[in-house]
Amino acid sequence: MNYEDDFGDPRGGLPHQGNDVLATKRAPVVAVESGTVGYWTTSRSAGCMLYLHGDSGTTYEYIHLNNDLTRRNDNRGRCVKGVAYAVPDKLHVEAGRTIGYVGDSGDANGLHAHLHFEVHPNGGKAVDPYPYLQKAVHLLAPAPAAGSSFTLKLTGTVVGASGTELTLAADTVTAWPSHVRQSKLGRVVTLTATDAEAAAPGERVVVWTEPAPGTIEALAGQPDALAVDRLTLL
Repeated sequence: MNYEDDFGDPRGGLPHQGNDVLATKRAPVVAVESGTVGYWTTSRSAGCMLYLHGDSGTTYEYIHLNNDLTRRNDNRGRCVKGVAYAVPDKLHVEAGRTIGYVGDSGDANGLHAHLHFEVHPNGGKAVDPYPYLQKAVHLLAPAPAAGSSFTLKLTGTVVGASGTELTLAADTVTAWPSHVRQSKLGRVVTLTATDAEAAAPGERVVVWTEPAPGTIEALAGQPDALAVDRLTLL
């Protein structure tokens, strides 16, 4: 995932109203705050688009969502749940829930898959999303369905192991039940562990976490919000 502050840049004679977040096709996009989703499927330029009407009053626009049925740019999919969207229309979702999938629909067709993301405070004029993206909590995994739990497989290097805490410089993570995998992660995660000293600093390990609730603290891997289930030395 890559993005820069391209708000206001010229786009076909008009200023860019959001930030383009480059990502792999069908990468999950998540709700940036709790709110109600709304499908928008009739714009030739936006393609498959989704509104998130945040509980705070801010409206967010997710544009150019997926419309391909294969890894190729086939444009055979419609703007429906399972192709462009991950949740039903008009559903109220919690922050962190997967709500759609990155694509190249609309006038992004054939370009690098990306999410055009807009922020409209109080449902009004678009403002620069870049400060919001910079301040956002970066999740290790999308949120599971309400009331469900998730687990992670983390691969990385031990940087600290003492008492009941294991600190890991994680470079790869795979999440369940979403099956979302992130590489080149570059995140330091501190987990609780009953036998933290089973691994020494500098050792490469794979860590599976115990099932955790879909709280922002756990999804973001905040210190001691996740617990080690098992650990394997590489």
